[in-house]
Amino acid sequence: MTQDIAALAAELTAMAEADHRATVHAGSDDPAEQLAWRRLTARHGDRLDEIMDVHGWPTADLVGPEAARAAWLLAQHADRQLGVQRRALRLLEQAVADGKAGPRELAFLRDRTLVNEGREQIYGTQIAGVRDGAPVPWPCREPGRVDELRAEVGIEPFAAYVAKHSMP
Repeated sequence: MTQDIAALAAELTAMAEADHRATVHAGSDDPAEQLAWRRLTARHGDRLDEIMDVHGWPTADLVGPEAARAAWLLAQHADRQLGVQRRALRLLEQAVADGKAGPRELAFLRDRTLVNEGREQIYGTQIAGVRDGAPVPWPCREPGRVDELRAEVGIEPFAAYVAKHSMP
């Protein structure tokens, strides 16, 4: 890995770590914390867009698996930057088609983008809320096929996900 690419990988990883630390503010009741979260994700979305200008999708082959996963996380959280999210989705689709990225991450980003566009998701990866202590997905195109579709991309069945993430 060249020095420039190593620096890019370190930058992506650092942005994902900052994102992870700040995620607690995303659902905060404090407007200042919500604003801080929105500003952070906007900065990260802008930077990811610049990275995609130069490198396309930052695949594991280019930046290593940890930084590639970091790029995916930044795209996931670019909720208020649909242009960036859609572009990341297109580039990630191509990377999956080329065998340079995994279909699981693509499924999550596709669902996230669809939900942000106000459309039905495919894989049931995006949660609308909690009912009776269990996560409830946003509406799905084919609710009867969600587990089949999830299995095709390596995602656990929805009931297994709910069992792990249900609140007592």
